[in-house]
Amino acid sequence: MINPFKLGARQAVFLLDPERAHALTLTGIGTGLLPRACHASDPRLAVTLAGLSFANPLGVAAGLDKNGEAIDGLFGLGFGHVEVGTVTPKPQPGNPKPRLFRLVADEAVINRMGFNNEGHEALAANVARAKRRGVLGINIGANKTSEDRIADYVAGTTRFAAMADYLTVNISSPNTPGLRNLQARSELATLLSRVLEARAAATAQPPVFLKIAPDLDQAELDDVAAEVLAQKLDGIIVSNTTLARDGLRSAKLAGEAGGLSGAPLFERSTAVLAGMRQRLGPDMAIIGVGGVSTGARALEKIRAGADLVQIYSGMVYEGPKLISDGLSAMVAALEKAGAGNLRALRDESVAEWAAKRF
Repeated sequence: MINPFKLGARQAVFLLDPERAHALTLTGIGTGLLPRACHASDPRLAVTLAGLSFANPLGVAAGLDKNGEAIDGLFGLGFGHVEVGTVTPKPQPGNPKPRLFRLVADEAVINRMGFNNEGHEALAANVARAKRRGVLGINIGANKTSEDRIADYVAGTTRFAAMADYLTVNISSPNTPGLRNLQARSELATLLSRVLEARAAATAQPPVFLKIAPDLDQAELDDVAAEVLAQKLDGIIVSNTTLARDGLRSAKLAGEAGGLSGAPLFERSTAVLAGMRQRLGPDMAIIGVGGVSTGARALEKIRAGADLVQIYSGMVYEGPKLISDGLSAMVAALEKAGAGNLRALRDESVAEWAAKRF
């Protein structure tokens, strides 16, 4: 099927600075005038997870709408869930520019944004104004200059527990120095304990997910899984961007510092996803994200163990048609299998993907 975005709009967008293009794209989505994806409300794609009801399994990953400026427009595109943020207690400008790079030959993006956002109160105001026609996740982080980063996550939990359908604890961005150290088991135990205590003390208790990096080794994945199970966390998101640069063709930009997302992340993130499904068992909620650039890849995340799938960088290259492509691939797979829901397809390729090593 013809993709009108790739026929002309993408070329025009790519003439712009990446951050300028991102801002204009978000404004366009926020108008609510873009068409809705097919199959967005197909009952066969409905998912119940962590006590939440999703119209379909496809969502937008954190980072696209950091400040919650286009929540209703994103739901209007057909996403079953929208995750906004990452948001920090205080506003911060992020890292110096340039900090966002398109690797067109690889259909990839490198970013070192550094949690640039307008802070808790600005996001809270935008969330309060949104109509929210789906499940809303809020991704919380820590300020770069914070003297107590765990306290920042506690503050995020307290501020947004009553506003979010779920919260995501993001400790896996590579662009805030030392942040990924919170994935070590001793630090992770303290962090999750305090976040869950804050949730218990709040007026509402939404599910809490943990977003991890794709660069953890096997022992580190074992530790994360053990702590997630010990703390009885609600779910996990696999994964954030990678520091790896394997096999890139865009040599001029491959050396830029930051996290790599887009098509080259697919295999690494999907292998980690499958490995975490093996470690966490069949009942833990898992959201798969990373490298979803085609409908087939969205479906493969489900087959590798994901309950839900998120996209972001793939839309830079494919536009909003990627949403329809992902949902259509899932419907076609259900019809081929004669299955009534996606749980019947989940885990079909877990063993195959988990056997991969990076």
